[in-house]
Amino acid sequence: MSSEPPFPPPGTPALRLDSALQLLRQSGHDLPSADDPAWLQAVVDGLCDLSSRDPLTGLANRRQFELALAREIDRVARAGEPALVLMADIDHFKQVNDRCGHASGDLVLKAIAATLQECVRPMDTVARFGGEEFAIVLPNCPPAFGHAVAERVRRKVEQSPVALPSGAPISVTISLGGAFAPQWVRSTAELWIARADKLLYRAKTEGRNRACLEEPADSQVSAEEKSMLLGSSQFQDFE
Repeated sequence: MSSEPPFPPPGTPALRLDSALQLLRQSGHDLPSADDPAWLQAVVDGLCDLSSRDPLTGLANRRQFELALAREIDRVARAGEPALVLMADIDHFKQVNDRCGHASGDLVLKAIAATLQECVRPMDTVARFGGEEFAIVLPNCPPAFGHAVAERVRRKVEQSPVALPSGAPISVTISLGGAFAPQWVRSTAELWIARADKLLYRAKTEGRNRACLEEPADSQVSAEEKSMLLGSSQFQDFE
């Protein structure tokens, strides 16, 4: 029987099926035969997966991470559950590209991505945030455990040399910054990430290959977050 996809009904807008199927094949998706009733659903599911994944590392992409962060912000605001965002950046990554080539740089990115994924729980979301920067959101992660988690990630990367195409291993380290969600407050992804980025910058300036996290006492609600809490709620009478 023909393996060509069925034609859409009359009046259906033209679809770039050839391009879509090529993308799915290149990404390793196995599709059933086109005459299988599950074919169309498999194509849709595959394209949805591609739209949420970084093509190099297979991690969640930035858009998917921000969606996960929005869900966590809602949970924190409604239930007061503790949550942590970690921003991680590969140290001296430009030197890897300059000295070893971009193919080696891609191997390092994929290896770091795999290591980060090994260090977290199934409920956590690891994403490639952009370039050599990664992000992790950890639901239900109390401040008492946050630093231990970040240190575990940092040490695992430090102790996992990456084999280059030449066969020679290269040691790579990362710096991390972490911020806890202000409990019972509906913050924004931008504010939460900005606080974690500030701690990441501190880790870089203090020598790299380290994790800097907010202390629980420093997890203060910002003026903007306070205005979001009080500006349009029953609490505004108490300002």
